[in-house]
Amino acid sequence: MRPIPSALQAKFDSGVTTLAQCWIVRRRDGAVLGFTDHDRDLVIEGITCRSGTGFAASEAAQRFDLSVDGAEISGALADDLLSEADLAAGRYDAAAIESWLVDWNEPSLRVLVARGRLGEVRREGQAFTAELRGLADLLSQESGRLYTAGCGADLGDGRCRIDLGSTAWRGIGSVAATFGVSTLAATGLDGFATGLFTGGRLSWRSGANAGAAIEIKQHRIVAGQVRLSLWQAMAEPIAPGDAFVITAGCDKRFSTCRDHFGNAANFRGFPQIPGNDFVISYPMPGAPGNAGGSLGGEIKGQR
Repeated sequence: MRPIPSALQAKFDSGVTTLAQCWIVRRRDGAVLGFTDHDRDLVIEGITCRSGTGFAASEAAQRFDLSVDGAEISGALADDLLSEADLAAGRYDAAAIESWLVDWNEPSLRVLVARGRLGEVRREGQAFTAELRGLADLLSQESGRLYTAGCGADLGDGRCRIDLGSTAWRGIGSVAATFGVSTLAATGLDGFATGLFTGGRLSWRSGANAGAAIEIKQHRIVAGQVRLSLWQAMAEPIAPGDAFVITAGCDKRFSTCRDHFGNAANFRGFPQIPGNDFVISYPMPGAPGNAGGSLGGEIKGQR
């Protein structure tokens, strides 16, 4: 049960309350912001919850089982606190959020109603709506190891052990020109082989998108010029001279891990698992391997 201050409980019992809702958002980049649906600012846990943002909450659904609690908050995009650019850049993705019920006449009387994370965020003009997901949402996420032919590790993580800080897998470049909203020509990457950064990560160091990161869709060389295609357009326009750091990508195949990265000992997949074609195959007259013996050697050859 939630501990409710006795003075606040007395107000509940009297039927006369001066209540407001407050939300404290903790972004993954360390920024902490507060909002309230009251008409003046309130201070909660040393954090100023700003009014004037039009924040309001929908009806919340809470269950006694392990189903995910659901609610939504909506508000206006205020340039000095909550901007469309921040939302588009993903700075609020999976941010932790606390929901408080507060006596605005005496803010020290408050109760923590719920904790969770921000889910889907929808924008329309100068307004937004954000989904609140309860802590039970973590139980619906995939966890543990999956038995797949491809590698289950991310390039450079603790299981892969490739050092992405090495100059062999990391480059520093800048934008030379742009083609549309998601393709750019880059300088500073001439010493890297074509395709090395396909599936990799590009982090902006300067320009309008500084601090944001994006996955690389394709790395190729066209007429002697390095070109990078992004999986999606950035929140802000890309301009010539914008600097970035880029790291290698991996297609998670065993042959790539062995031949390209020399990291076969740390491969976290199961390349010998038969694929769908093998599972649904049937004997054919004259085909090899129909002697009734084990096909293990044939499968092993797929590595």
